[in-house]
Amino acid sequence: MSDHMGSYVSGISDVPLLGQTIGQALDNAAELWGDREALVSPSQDVRWSWAELRERADAFAAGLLALGLRRGDRIGIWSLNRAEWTITQFAAARAGLVLVTINPAYRLTELEFALNKVGCAALVTATAFKTSDYMGLLGTLAPELATALPGHLEAARLKTLRSVIQIGGPKVAGTIAFEDVPALGGDAERTALAELGGRLQFDDPINVQFTSGTTGSPKGVTLTHHNILNNGYFVGRALRMTEEDRICIPVPLYHCFGMVMGNLAAVTHGATMVYPGEGFDPLVTLQTVAAERCTALYGVPTMFIAELDHPDFAGIDLSSLRTGIMAGSPCPIEVMKKVVERMHMGDVTIAYGMTETSPVSFQSATDDPLERRVSTVGRIHPHLEVKVVDLAGRIVPRGEPGELCTRGYSVMQGYWEDDEKTKDVLDAAGWMHTGDLASLDAEGYCNIVGRIKDLVIRGGENLYPREIEEFLFTHPKVQSVQVFGVADRKYGEELCAWVVLREGETMTEAELRGFCEGQIAHQKIPRYVEFVEAFPMTVTGKVQKFLMRRDVEERMGLKADATA
Repeated sequence: MSDHMGSYVSGISDVPLLGQTIGQALDNAAELWGDREALVSPSQDVRWSWAELRERADAFAAGLLALGLRRGDRIGIWSLNRAEWTITQFAAARAGLVLVTINPAYRLTELEFALNKVGCAALVTATAFKTSDYMGLLGTLAPELATALPGHLEAARLKTLRSVIQIGGPKVAGTIAFEDVPALGGDAERTALAELGGRLQFDDPINVQFTSGTTGSPKGVTLTHHNILNNGYFVGRALRMTEEDRICIPVPLYHCFGMVMGNLAAVTHGATMVYPGEGFDPLVTLQTVAAERCTALYGVPTMFIAELDHPDFAGIDLSSLRTGIMAGSPCPIEVMKKVVERMHMGDVTIAYGMTETSPVSFQSATDDPLERRVSTVGRIHPHLEVKVVDLAGRIVPRGEPGELCTRGYSVMQGYWEDDEKTKDVLDAAGWMHTGDLASLDAEGYCNIVGRIKDLVIRGGENLYPREIEEFLFTHPKVQSVQVFGVADRKYGEELCAWVVLREGETMTEAELRGFCEGQIAHQKIPRYVEFVEAFPMTVTGKVQKFLMRRDVEERMGLKADATA
């Protein structure tokens, strides 16, 4: 390859894109692999075949129609990993409803924003998990629920919400129990559902996933059947999935990793979805792999580290494993090697992408040399294009870093009802500007070298300093605040906040953290808090976060492990 080759790649494939809806894909799975296991959730005693999953999804979809939901309406799902999540996912798709996936770590202000931004007409919610009291939080936002006729909520703060469907118990007044929804649908709804199936189009929006913006409030990434079904399909192909495979999915379903790369890869290849539990537990995950003879395991690097480091690791039989995906944040090279050697995952792959691109755009192949698999995020996915550009928008030579831009079937329709923010990232030629800094080598392997903005990736989860800063600004004692990432051995990065207090005020770290508790998700609460007089600035008044980061890391001796 010549030195003059620009940083542009396109994914050539002799395998066509799927031209179907998620509902049609479920029909296809039920017809091809009807009696094979589709979903296994051991903690719930759930073992459903593809035929049974389709039947349950349809019964639930008919019930949703009976509640007055119509094609294009939004239905929120606020729960950790459970079989009910998956029924809701497929039922919403069958009924042409837009599934709004809500992070289970959300607290009051975040939940209120998400439900109102997209106008959710219904919410499927868990009751509680560990310290999260979902029904309690919802009751705070909508006290009217206590006296509402189920399905007819009218709440001052949640204007569009009519139905609250409750997973688990004890049942709260004004809600509809999840298991009672199917019985609401009768022959009329079943007929309507069948008729609807022929009218739904694969370019219809079907999913809104929130991604926090650098400008504060989260943005609702709007994705279609075509976006996510195909991405799940091609992720599965990269893993060489067949109906013999069993995927252990400890990653959250509310995120593309679980919902698309897990569930939609399974439905398009007939593989079994196995949920080790609601929240992540390294030992339970390992035990589930062994008990269920899983062939694939997903996780962010911190999950794999926790599994490898578990004291009981050596005694667990992982010989059924073959492949899997490590994604979400850069993977330490040593961890990748241990996963291959000690977890039997010889065909493990690394994937890279973003919610706005459904999510995956680069993935290593199962037969890439290990050196490539540990040092890059692989090559371009089928049917997609990527270019790497400089600040002026010109394609850079191979090997030089620049901003990664993606184009193709996977690019979102836009941010929900936010043309302004959509225009910021999606240009007239259809390129999604990722904000990630990357380089492409001569063979087309991609390396992610950093981020244009100051996004912090903590244990695979994207945290956006500006959003946290805006929240901390609301404290009466805080004059100004800067939040940035600092290196961390365990999570890759941790949050640090530098706070300038108002004249004459004093404050402790504990006081600032206490202000955050219950208001913002725990992983957004800064790990380090320092009170300072001022921030390092450029001549033009721009804050220099990289200097702040360097200062904290040097003083505290913080380091991260080397990654791909």
